Amino acid sequence: MELLFNLTLNGLATGMLIFLLAAGLTLIFGLMDVLNFAHGGLFAWGAYSGIWIYSTTGSFLIGIIGAILTGFILGIITEKWIIQPVYGNHVQQILITLGLMLVLSEMLKVIWGPNQLTANTPEYLSGSWEIGNIIIIKYRVFIIVVGLLVFAGVQFLLKKTKIGLVVRAGVMNKEMVQALGINIKKVFMFVFMIGSGMAALGGVLFGPYSGVIHAGMGMEFAILAFIVVVIGGMGNFKGSVMAAILVGLSGSFMAYYVPELSLAVNMLLMAVVLIVKPQGLFGGKG
Repeated sequence: MELLFNLTLNGLATGMLIFLLAAGLTLIFGLMDVLNFAHGGLFAWGAYSGIWIYSTTGSFLIGIIGAILTGFILGIITEKWIIQPVYGNHVQQILITLGLMLVLSEMLKVIWGPNQLTANTPEYLSGSWEIGNIIIIKYRVFIIVVGLLVFAGVQFLLKKTKIGLVVRAGVMNKEMVQALGINIKKVFMFVFMIGSGMAALGGVLFGPYSGVIHAGMGMEFAILAFIVVVIGGMGNFKGSVMAAILVGLSGSFMAYYVPELSLAVNMLLMAVVLIVKPQGLFGGKG
């Protein structure tokens, strides 16, 4: 029972970290029809900037805020100077964002060096609670709570606010929205900024979770994020959280029971989903 609970908790925490990255991809693709393969680079930059600020100031909260602001800034720069010239052309988007991904990874090495950096868990989030024979690690619970709050917040933003209404209207008919006097470019930049901030948040939370961060982590998690987006359904925000949890749980249980398949299980899971339901578990037809 204790083992089952711990594996589940670990899988949920991993799933929420992947969700924060995949949700940004889902937003950007679902609302803007942009394939951003540099999204993992924003995840890595969030980790490095946030952990550096945390280690400098001694405040994990300030580190989180700094990581999110880094994501916002990089998101604005990426959308304005990299994405805008290739709107509507998926092939060019893939090529240019893959190039940006490599640049972002190499810049991390230039600024912080090629070696791994240690990321310590804040004292107030370290340790665990013990309930009977069950041990609950505090930091994993923290990650799960943050992931759920982000999901609820983005859902509220899109469904219940004026900016969310404008975003959804701009996706359906951007010419009509522009005719009403709304600058659709600024709206899309806002969406890209939010998606990038979520990726950076996932990065800084991943640091204490793993204990170390490295420049190649962006590419590793970007692959997982795209698997989640495909499984959940391209552009389906609710699908991304369900798929991320599924991927996190499958990885956690496989790593314990069948370690040889732990790296391949997510690819196998995606292949099965595509065979059974090509549009993804929660994706619409077409």
